[in-house]
Amino acid sequence: MAETITQVTQPPEFIEAAAKPYLTELQQAVGGFKEADLSQTMGPQFVAGLSPLQQQAISQAGGLGAYEPYLQTAAGLTGPTAYQQFMSPYQQDVIDTTLTEFDRQTQMGLPALAQQAIASGAFGGGREGVQRAEYLSSADRNRAALQAQLLQQGFGQAQGLAQQALTNQLNLAQAAPAFASQQIAGLSTLGGLQQAQEQAGLAAQQQLAQAQVQQPIQAAQTLGSGIMGLISGYPGQIQQTVQPTPSPLQTAVSTGATLAGLYKGFSKLGD
Repeated sequence: MAETITQVTQPPEFIEAAAKPYLTELQQAVGGFKEADLSQTMGPQFVAGLSPLQQQAISQAGGLGAYEPYLQTAAGLTGPTAYQQFMSPYQQDVIDTTLTEFDRQTQMGLPALAQQAIASGAFGGGREGVQRAEYLSSADRNRAALQAQLLQQGFGQAQGLAQQALTNQLNLAQAAPAFASQQIAGLSTLGGLQQAQEQAGLAAQQQLAQAQVQQPIQAAQTLGSGIMGLISGYPGQIQQTVQPTPSPLQTAVSTGATLAGLYKGFSKLGD
């Protein structure tokens, strides 16, 4: 009598017992991952905003245009009449006093001419008149030259002061935005450090939120990896099932019994 042998290789019972709850845990973890609210792990709430120092730097950006009033003032210091506002208010007094003294000195020289004319016997004559006229004409020229010199001196001083004021305004027009730019750069640098620190904290919070969402499925995967390692490390158990092959007589008897049963069934239906 022939026999049919069926062999089934199964892992050890303790491994099989551990694998059964793993499937349940994996299904639950995957289901929880699918239903997770990703807005709690990603989104703008994890992006650091501008720090107070950065906001202060932005608010001071208007200082970059601080050159404008200085340029406007400088524009008023150009042109042919720009020197006038720097003329000394006492210049005319100085000129008048100087010329008055010059005239006095000129008059003091006339008696000397008369004495010379008397000494030479030309007093009241034409030669004395010519000498007097030449003396006064020379004095007038010298007086005009002195006056021109005083005016030119005052103009030169005023022109120099106007040029210096123009230079000062232009320097201030360059310095004001430069100082503002340096301050803004300093605030931006310090504010960037604050923002980076805040961003690092937000990144840590995001990593924690993502880890909390992924923890169940990662734990299930870790468990599965361990079970697979155990399966590969332990030999399987072989179970055999032996079933004898029926003889022709047994087959015929079994077939006859089956047919007899069917016949009885049909007979009952006929009754």
